[in-house]
Order: sequence, then structure tokens, then C-alpha cells
Amino acid sequence: MAGIKEEKKIYLVGIYCRLSKDDGTDNESASIATQKSILTDYVKKQGWHIAKTYVDDGYSGTNFQRPSFQNMIKDIESGLINCVITKDLSRLGRNYLDCGLYLEVFFPEHNVRYIAVNDGVDTLNKSAMDITPFRNILNEMYAADISVKIKSAYRARFQQGKFMGTTAPYGYIKDPADHNHLLIDDKVAHVVKEIFDLALKGNGVAKICRHLNKQHILRPAAYAAERGETGFERHFEGNEDKRYIWSGNSVRSILRSPIYAGNLVGYKRIAANMKSKKRPSKLPEEWEVIPNTHEGIVTQEEFDIVQQLITSRRLPQNKGGFVNIFAGVIKCVDCGCALRAMNVHRRKRPEIIDCVQYSCNNYARNGRSECSAHNIEARDLFNAVLADINCFADMAVNDEKAVRAIEKRLTETDQSRAKALEKERKKLNKRLAELDRLFSSLYEDKVMERITERNFEMMSGKYQKEQLEIEARLKEVTETLNESYEKSRGIRDFLALIRNYQGLKELDATVINALIDKILVSEREKMADGTVKQEIKIYYKFIGFVDELHIIPTKRWAAMPAKNCTVCGVEYVPGSGASRYCPACAKKIRREKSNESKRRSRERNRQACIELSAKNDRLSWDIEEDMRKKRQQER
Repeated sequence: MAGIKEEKKIYLVGIYCRLSKDDGTDNESASIATQKSILTDYVKKQGWHIAKTYVDDGYSGTNFQRPSFQNMIKDIESGLINCVITKDLSRLGRNYLDCGLYLEVFFPEHNVRYIAVNDGVDTLNKSAMDITPFRNILNEMYAADISVKIKSAYRARFQQGKFMGTTAPYGYIKDPADHNHLLIDDKVAHVVKEIFDLALKGNGVAKICRHLNKQHILRPAAYAAERGETGFERHFEGNEDKRYIWSGNSVRSILRSPIYAGNLVGYKRIAANMKSKKRPSKLPEEWEVIPNTHEGIVTQEEFDIVQQLITSRRLPQNKGGFVNIFAGVIKCVDCGCALRAMNVHRRKRPEIIDCVQYSCNNYARNGRSECSAHNIEARDLFNAVLADINCFADMAVNDEKAVRAIEKRLTETDQSRAKALEKERKKLNKRLAELDRLFSSLYEDKVMERITERNFEMMSGKYQKEQLEIEARLKEVTETLNESYEKSRGIRDFLALIRNYQGLKELDATVINALIDKILVSEREKMADGTVKQEIKIYYKFIGFVDELHIIPTKRWAAMPAKNCTVCGVEYVPGSGASRYCPACAKKIRREKSNESKRRSRERNRQACIELSAKNDRLSWDIEEDMRKKRQQER
């Protein structure tokens, strides 16, 4: 090569070959075998010795963390080779920053000569090396262009609803006739269904895991390994019991995945660019979802309810054993925060529900500066909601007149507004048609030179602006009308749903989550007659809020049975299960205990004074004795 200083040095050559999918497999000149042949012939002609051949087959040039490349770097550092040869510069890599680092820093520091045969690159040829950085930039631009094309192709297939994963998710198999389509795997679909059923009943992820572990069901990775899929068996080597231990992440990923509702999901983690290997996770609401691409194991309604339960961070059971069926549903009407179930430990009741009250979580954490307590007894809430559901269920079955009245009340405003919007929509469509005719007439006048170009531009701009405004308003009106129609359908759907709950005796989380979106609780209010009332607003599925419920809160002592005083025997109503005395005796006993406590306190103080005085007397005697002995010694 011109410009190279002649050397008779015999080199220990490392031949490096690389091929990735980005480079294409249809081009024979880029194959590994061809690269080896070209480089071997070149080394023989030079009379050098091939120390080792390094091959990275199927690795991208944008990343230098390739196994054989890293082995070559270690051999260079160990002094086993002093010359690296590739077919062309792009075989070394397609990241111009890293390529420049190796060519200009690493290789010279280790006295290694680098040659790219087809590109005429040789680190001993200074003139040829001046243009090498530009070659590296072009190689990276090629990789970036290929990356964009591949991503576009994948996105297009994703938008068509084609599944692009290497393996099917747990509960599904790939369709033998179309590997981009999913079919339900009957062997484990019942497990997925059971997981969603447990979640709908208010069970958390940990409880679902314990249930699956007791059933001795293969976890997803173990099931994939059993089907012969590679890359999973390593998780269970040396510990077969791990095959049946479900993790919280496995259950949570199933509950979160729209796949199980029949939707294709993708782009959960996206790299910032081609060079970055970090793929930060996106929130579920930011995932891209293509609906109705395959058969779902659960319905869309069931999946949506589970997402609400997960988002609300349900705590279905507190430490006292109370099953909190309203968790994630009950909210404070003022601040919007959740109301949490709290045990009231100062009282005892036969049933645990009578020992629980709900209180605003914001108030409990931050005090009155943020909100007020909004306390409501769990029993009161339970009874009010159960009665309201039964009322609607009975009405839906037996009272068609009341049903029509509710339908009219809920849709009366919407219907009157819908009529006005429908009238406006007709008017807007009519005006759009007029503008089209005006545009046509205006263009004809321009062609026939009845108006000037300036007037044509002015009038057409005015009409076009009006046209855009009308189209925007028309879109807004259409969306509002669609919402109104959906609400009318929602009322019918709600009535059809609640009919199934006529005569309901008990509430559980499944019933609450099936019927109710949220419950808003107001603060207690003292009325003019001295009674205390509290307002509850229930927002049902499909129809939302209907009527307020006004309840009279239960007094905490009302449920306690009367008992006899252990001192005087008089019957009285206790304030807590631990009470043993009537109010009069309790007052007398508290006074006696207080006097006794004061007497003991005075006695302790008197004794302390005596001990302190004795201690001072001993200290004075010791001082006088020391002085006496000192005077005797001085004599």
C-alpha cells in the first residue's frame, strides 16, 4: 500500500469475522466463510502467521460486548497477537465513537496493527487513516438506517395485530397455521382464569401465590421448559421444588397483561436510541394496545375491574381479620382520598364488623390541616349499600314505572341537550355543503377571470377558516352525542345487570366490584333537632350517581348489652366491654384511686427527704472527721 513504511516484521495475526442479521444473509460476500477465505489468503500472501480466528456470528456491530471480540481484546492485552485484520471496517463495528477509540487509542497503546482489507485501512498508513473516521460515521449511519427500517417493519406488523414475540405468553400457544396469531392453551388456561377470579374476589397477589403453591401448579417458566422452550431450564437446576413456587411478579404480570382479554400489547420498554441498551419500563397506561386480536381467556369487563383493584392498592383484610370488601371503592367526598378500615380497640363486639369504622386516610396522616375524619361505621356502610342494591334490584324486576322514571330523570337533561346538538349538527353539515358549493363557484369565477387573484385568495382563505372551525365544532358535537347515547345504553345495561342480585343477603368484594365504581362519604352533620346524619353517594356501573343516601350513624355504645355493677349491683349500659362499674361507682372508685395515688406520692417524697437528710449528715460527719485527722497530723 502507498504511504506505508516498509517493514519486514512478522506479525501474529488475529482474524476477526462478524455477521449480523442487519447485514443480511443473502449476500454471499458478507458470509463468515467468505470473510475467513479472503483474510486467510491475504495473511498467506504477506507471509504472516495466523495466531487465532475470532468469529461473532449474529451480533450487531453497534455493540462491542461480543464474546469473540472481547476474547480478542484479552489476547491483545496478554500479548498473544499484535495484528488484527478484518474484511472491511464495518466488520470491526458500526459505532464510530467506539471504533475510533480502538483505532486511535487502544490499538496504538498495545502496539497492534489494524488492517481492513477491502477499505484500504491500515494503521501504519497515516494518510489513509485521516479518512477513516468518516468511514466509521458512514457505517454507523447505515446501521441507524437499518434500525429505523426494522423498527418500522415491526411497528407495521404490530399495528396489523400480529404477535411478534419469540414465545407465546403463559396460557397461549402460537397458531400452527400462523405463528403471528395466538390460540388459547387449554392445558393452563384454567389457571389464568382462576388467577383473575381470585383477584375479582378481592384477593391480593401474595394470597393468590399461596393458593397456587398449595395447588402444586407449575409456574410459567417451568411450564415453558416442560414444553421444550429454551432458556428456562437453568432457573430450576439443583432445586426441583422451585418449579412449583409462584412469584408475585409472575402473578402480577398476568393480571396486568391485556393479552388475556384478547388484546395485543407492545412497546412496554423502549430504548432511547440505537446505541442505548437501557430500556426503561413504561407505566401500564402508556403501553400500546391493539384490541381484539385473538380470543381472550377473560372478558374485557373482568380485566378492567382487576386493573381498578390493582391501581387502588387494595388491602382486603386488616390485622383484626376484618374482610374489607369496600377497599379501593370508598372515598372521601371532600379530598378524594381513600377511607381506610380501622379497628376501634376500646370496644368489644360479638362480630368483627361492629369493631371497625372507616376514616379518611388523608386526615389520619396529616390531621385537620388537610381534611376531617369522615368516620363511618362499617356496619352502617354495609347495611346502607346492601339496602340500596336490593332496592334497585326489586325495582328493576317488579316496578317498570319506577324504572322509566329513573331513566327519564337520568337522561332528561341529556335528551334535551341531545336534541339541541342534533339540530346544531344538521345546521353545521348544511353550512359545510354550502361552503363546498361556494368554493366551486369561486374557483370557476377565478378561472373565467370574473374576480382577481387577490380577491380569490382573500375569499378562499375566509371560507377555509370557517370550514376548519365548523369541522372542529362538528367533531365536538358528534363526540358529545355519542356519549349521550352510550349513557342511555348504560342505563339498560345496569338494569339488566342488577336484576341478577334481587334478594341479596350478603355483600362481598365480587358483588361490590361488579356493581359499583366508587362510594363517596361525607362528614357527619348535626341537624337542628339534635340528630346526626351522614350522606353517602354511590356511583354505580354504567349509570353513575343516582341518589344520596342519608343514614343516622350508629352510636358506638348502642350495641352493648346492659350489665350489673360489680360494686353496687345496679344495672347500667357499659361504654366498653371492659367496664365493670356503673357511672356513680366508677366516679367514686376513680376518686379513691386518685387519693391513694396522691398519698403514695407524698409518702415517697417524705421518704426521699429522710434519705437525703441522712446522706447529708453522713457527708458532714465524714468532712469533720477528715479535718480532725488533718489537724492531728499537723501537730
